[in-house]
Amino acid sequence: MYLLIGSGEPLARLAAWCASSRPTRVVLLASEVQDAAGLHDCDVMALPSPSSVDGLPSMPRVPSLIVVLNTRPLSDDDAASALAARWPGVPIIGPVAPADGAMVDEIRPADLLLSAVKDRVRAHERHTGAAVLDAHFRDLEPGSKVAIFCHDNPDPDALAAALAMQCLAEHRGHHGRIYHGGLVEHHQNRAMVQLLEIELTRVMMGWEVNDVVSEADAIVAVDFHQPGANNMLPTDVVPNIILDHHTVEDLPAADVAIVHPEFSATSSLVASLLTALDMDMNARLATALAFGIRTDTLGFTRGISPADIRALSWLNAWVDHDVMRRSESPPRSKEALSAFAEALASMTTHNGVLLAPVLHLAERDALAQIADFLLATEGVATVVVYGPRMNRVILSARTKDPALHLGRCLAAGFPEGSAGGHKALAGGQVGFKHLVGDEHAEPERAMDAMTTTLRGLLGGAEDE
Repeated sequence: MYLLIGSGEPLARLAAWCASSRPTRVVLLASEVQDAAGLHDCDVMALPSPSSVDGLPSMPRVPSLIVVLNTRPLSDDDAASALAARWPGVPIIGPVAPADGAMVDEIRPADLLLSAVKDRVRAHERHTGAAVLDAHFRDLEPGSKVAIFCHDNPDPDALAAALAMQCLAEHRGHHGRIYHGGLVEHHQNRAMVQLLEIELTRVMMGWEVNDVVSEADAIVAVDFHQPGANNMLPTDVVPNIILDHHTVEDLPAADVAIVHPEFSATSSLVASLLTALDMDMNARLATALAFGIRTDTLGFTRGISPADIRALSWLNAWVDHDVMRRSESPPRSKEALSAFAEALASMTTHNGVLLAPVLHLAERDALAQIADFLLATEGVATVVVYGPRMNRVILSARTKDPALHLGRCLAAGFPEGSAGGHKALAGGQVGFKHLVGDEHAEPERAMDAMTTTLRGLLGGAEDE
């Protein structure tokens, strides 16, 4: 049972919220009952005048939590100490600390005001961003073509955000199509696409992309903000809409640029926007967005924020948990297992940095699986797994070193957006030409150059 003490509308609102989860008793002055309407789900103790804590009528059970919004119903000079004496060991949340040192979680008016203002700012940003996004789709001619671009080799976060934009476009009467470069190779990514029936179009040639761009009535970029950096959009294309959660120094050019790094996944950002729109949610989209959040936060263990939790709480009512489990644990291919074996045989460590070259790389997304696995190695703080593919060295990196921003470190070491990412997770694809000056060099030579570069960037100079 919760015991709430106070007066007025704040007390009534808190009581209604508390009563939705467990029995709640409210103590207030009888003269203020009229100002605290909406207490019908609570046990109300209306006092004719202020009373001492000891003078309060007996209660059928000991409260599990006491919340004091104000002490107007109580006559004690030190109400917190009196409450602690009557109900020893019961946690108390209150506006003032007691004189005798009883344990109270103190509420300061400034904290309450700041929290309320933050909530209003978040709500305003969510509704404003959603309204601007939706208005762009509404302003298009009915039946318009909407080209939705993911970054190359899209992960679940990009796929889910793209699916959401496709659903929104179709909800407004348009034709949305999802495009990507590279491949969908990671076993979880393939399972997600198959189980949720996400239709993707792969574009690889410059003329293909140019045709898509020229025919589109609107271009949407999800989970990236810089055309040409690990994505198939030409560098001179300005997207109509950008949705991303990666950190940016300057807001990218677009008709609508919604970039919020406080979200740990673009799927969280998109879900937050959808809460303010009239588009119906369904199990397919909710499961995709929840899976996107889960994978980008490494199972809610990396960088999860209150904004992500709010988005997940909203999505959870529709999530198909069976499909989620099947997406998380699909079978690994034999090619991926071979890459694991090679990485384990070739890995070297020094000063907490583990480098694992995989020369025979059949599936590029095996790198991410290996990196996640090796990060749990004893004595290792940073992992980079890398292998050659199509005249580039692909790399996947992870760290748990709080002093290292992995994305910035790799972005500084390699040119033109070919590598980068988050603080704890990053990746890239660096051309042989940059590494050794020859686009058609032998893969072994490019891999050796990458190993030397990574050792210089991260400090993994020698084997242990």
